[in-house]
Amino acid sequence: MTALDTAHAAMEAAPEDDAARLAFYERLADGELFLLLESEAEGEVLTPKVFDLEDGPVVLVFDAEDRLSAFTGIPAPYAALPGRVVAAHLAGKGIGLGLNLGTAPSSMLLPAEAVDWLAETILHGPDQLEALPESFHAPAVPERLLTGLDAKLARAGGMASHALLAGVTYEGGRRGHMLAFVDAPLAAEAALARAAAEALTFSGVEAGEMDVTFLAAQDPATAAMQRVALRFDLPVIEAPEPAQPQAPGMDPNRPPILR
Repeated sequence: MTALDTAHAAMEAAPEDDAARLAFYERLADGELFLLLESEAEGEVLTPKVFDLEDGPVVLVFDAEDRLSAFTGIPAPYAALPGRVVAAHLAGKGIGLGLNLGTAPSSMLLPAEAVDWLAETILHGPDQLEALPESFHAPAVPERLLTGLDAKLARAGGMASHALLAGVTYEGGRRGHMLAFVDAPLAAEAALARAAAEALTFSGVEAGEMDVTFLAAQDPATAAMQRVALRFDLPVIEAPEPAQPQAPGMDPNRPPILR
């Protein structure tokens, strides 16, 4: 059982549970998928193999290389890509996703509408606003949001020293929650804000609100928050190894071109 199998089983066992369904889609977006190709990749250009089924065209992905091999039965070209990259490139094209077909408990067909929804959910970024905090207090958020944040930030090594989550009261009386990233470089802010927004979305918290800000360790607000906040330590990145060639799609600054 892979992590995707487990998430799929939880979703199937509770078809009315929105949180289980969201957890499955989050796992699909964050995980590595092996996309079956029509031919070998040409640089950054990938040509997925499209199957015309009764319900419409689909491309095939597997969450393990041996599952792809079991499906094809012969050596076949493929690309290893994050699920979010696959969804983003299929969005709006009317193409569905065949997941682990015939090879795993998580075998299923996702219609094009589901792929479009996933891509839109991932691409929807947080809104910007200005507000002045007056005080901070201990956070009170669902466990599934904490679990989601922990998983997201575990993959954000080197983007900040740590993060603090606290309840906040703003000038004017509005109350909510604030997630502050400490000592994050400017270049990492957008990615961290998106990760936090996704954690909130996929947690299934109804009408949830969590503001994100970026602070320096010496800021007075940082000291005020850390007295009451939950702390998330981001992984420390070791010194990089000499650059190695990357497979298509693995460099977020050079996404693959899907024909």
